[in-house]
Amino acid sequence: MTRRRADEGEGATTAALFGEVLRHFREAAFLTQEALARQIPCDRSLVAHVESGARVPQETFAKKCDELLGTGGVLMRMWVRIDWYPQVEHPDWFRRRAEMDAVAVAVRAYQVHVVPGLLQTPDYARALLSQTVSGAELEELVRARLSRQQRFCSEDGPFYAVVLDESCLRHVVGGHAVMSDQCSHLLAVGRRPNIRIQVTPASGAGIVRPATSMSLIELPKGERWVYSESLDRGHFVDDPAVYARHSQTYDVLRADSLSARQSADLIGDAMEGYECHEQVRAERGDLDQEQLQRKQRRRLRRSGPRIHPGRRPRA
Repeated sequence: MTRRRADEGEGATTAALFGEVLRHFREAAFLTQEALARQIPCDRSLVAHVESGARVPQETFAKKCDELLGTGGVLMRMWVRIDWYPQVEHPDWFRRRAEMDAVAVAVRAYQVHVVPGLLQTPDYARALLSQTVSGAELEELVRARLSRQQRFCSEDGPFYAVVLDESCLRHVVGGHAVMSDQCSHLLAVGRRPNIRIQVTPASGAGIVRPATSMSLIELPKGERWVYSESLDRGHFVDDPAVYARHSQTYDVLRADSLSARQSADLIGDAMEGYECHEQVRAERGDLDQEQLQRKQRRRLRRSGPRIHPGRRPRA
């Protein structure tokens, strides 16, 4: 493993400071953690963890808190300036890619099956990585993955264009609630001036799609790399002819895909589908609970003392 160094404890201090400021504005608005969570909306534990400095909030969380608490944008300005991941570890095979992301001037990507790491929510990343690791190693990998996003979400972040195969939206990772939140996140980051998200529809006949996910990375000194992955290995090619060939394939694919606005509509439809599924599931759970209670009441009545016809209890 490799580690990006920073002053010891700096990340914890700034995260805790953000939490203190959030708590100050929340209490000034006479809101409990649960009341604020309902308005965001999110789980109360997320608000508690952010206030204690134990959880990194997403950009959308900071913006929503600014709006609800009337901070004048204080939380969002803090969120942009804080180095949330001063000390993270990347797998050795991914170190080189992470170093490229830290300095890249532009990244163009095509992704199949799963949402790319630069666009994943914490819950989506955790659900995806938990298929192979657990415990402290899982949390460290989640932190490392999310650490790459901060630069691309900053005001002067590098250009990032990604074409998602529709399978990324339909392949359920972590459950329907996680997918709904992930789709919402895609819609939010897709509105940033340096990020463009397009979708290649499954119904798009005749569209030439690459056989695997790939990234075209441009570095400050003009170097250009093609990056792809196998099971646990990253592959880099800087051959100009190979880059030119894949770049042309990507440009044609992007032209044949849905526009950014049409893609946002498709992502929104997918999000609504996951939300409806969760609502139906909740209603079905309430119905199942009611039916269970009815069965239990019937059993209680049946298990009571029986009075045979013609036999009356003595006084």
